[in-house]
Amino acid sequence: MEIVIDTSALISVIVGEPERKRIIELTTGNTLIGPGSIPWEIGNAFSAMFKKKRLTLAEAKKGLSIFKGIPIRYVDPDFVKALKLSKEANIYAYDAYLLDCAIRHKAPLLTLDRKLMASALNLKVETLEV
Repeated sequence: MEIVIDTSALISVIVGEPERKRIIELTTGNTLIGPGSIPWEIGNAFSAMFKKKRLTLAEAKKGLSIFKGIPIRYVDPDFVKALKLSKEANIYAYDAYLLDCAIRHKAPLLTLDRKLMASALNLKVETLEV
């Protein structure tokens, strides 16, 4: 099965947050997919963690190594459909790329982001409970 994974779930695995074990259980044996923006979002998440003093540069480097070991198949978003979703659901384009991916690939979304999960449920996109 294909599973669309977002940055919040990936960061949880990378930095060892409490949801890590469950995310690994849900994804093992499945194909992870997502928009090509994910690596940039990981970098942005790390920079936000720097500002909050939750992560050192050494930890971020280790995190990038872990991230590179996670097999993700990147898919191009349909930008027109994603922007339409962004406008209609009043969400950021990055979230719309994930929803577009889930809709087009008929794949469940794995996220820890409550707002994204609510948008997915409103659009009848299947989500995986963590």
